[in-house]
Amino acid sequence: MAFDKRLNFSWWALRIGIGTAAFLAGLDKFFNILTDWGMYLSPFFQRFLPFSGNTFMHIIGVIEMIAGIAILTRWTRIGAYVVSAWLLLIVVNLLTSASFFDLAVRDVEIAIGAYVLAKMTEVRCSSLAAEELVPAFDGKAAHSATN
Repeated sequence: MAFDKRLNFSWWALRIGIGTAAFLAGLDKFFNILTDWGMYLSPFFQRFLPFSGNTFMHIIGVIEMIAGIAILTRWTRIGAYVVSAWLLLIVVNLLTSASFFDLAVRDVEIAIGAYVLAKMTEVRCSSLAAEELVPAFDGKAAHSATN
């Protein structure tokens, strides 16, 4: 299946947007400038943690930064799948807290976007690989091969 070059702008927009957002959200887990991330941790899940909620948020932050960097570098597909699954886990966390339903809906939408990025990357990479394997038709080369 060929990747339609008209989708390049959309692919780059998703890649930069989702990758940057994941990285910055992860980084902010250490500074709480955007929000107090600890308030989103479900009390239900907090009971099972062997350490503080703050430590858990730092671990989450590192994972989010790694996933963001993956999306922004050569591991776009894997990073996008990780972010998609990660956001769905966040949705479960938010739903068990019985609040922040608006954020849960938003995170489902972003998870869908990350999944689309992963699928677009698969098609784009396979299309680019196929272009490298099949040399472009050159009439001169074909003519010289017959002489």
